[in-house]
Amino acid sequence: MTADSGRPLLFLDVDGPLILIGGEPPNDSEGRATRAEATGHPEEAANPLLSRLDPMHGERLSTLGCELVWATTWMADANEEVAPRIGLPELPVVDWPEGDEEQPIRRLHWKTTTLVAWAAGRPFVWVDDEISDADRAWVAANHPGHALLHRVDPRVGLSDPDFAAIGRWLATHALPDQIA
Repeated sequence: MTADSGRPLLFLDVDGPLILIGGEPPNDSEGRATRAEATGHPEEAANPLLSRLDPMHGERLSTLGCELVWATTWMADANEEVAPRIGLPELPVVDWPEGDEEQPIRRLHWKTTTLVAWAAGRPFVWVDDEISDADRAWVAANHPGHALLHRVDPRVGLSDPDFAAIGRWLATHALPDQIA
């Protein structure tokens, strides 16, 4: 867990929000693909999905005014493989429990209870492509702080409307001295 800075947390998944799953990379207003091209790094040969990262996401995430935390099965690899490609510094990483822990209700995502425990009452945004109404209901009933569980379409990844929705929520739930 991280020290309480008072800023809201943003738990960030990689596959889906940052690396598209299916679909084509989006185009800018002039029809150019907005995702990074493969750079020829040996890591990209081992994982060609890394070329689907949008290099602008790091800057956009960094300006949201929250504490970014990796909440992904990439774990520490997100700092080594993803962060440098999108311009993020090393971020804290949620450590997932070992084994098959039983969830409080059947349709609850396996990350939900760990993220609520990690947040320890702080306001948080969770950006993932697998969030359900069951997760939202459980967080509302079990997390004393504010929370936004923001589901991203994995075929599109984080987009302008996603950033706008997250930004609006953070502006509403940030402490007055944190508003930029």
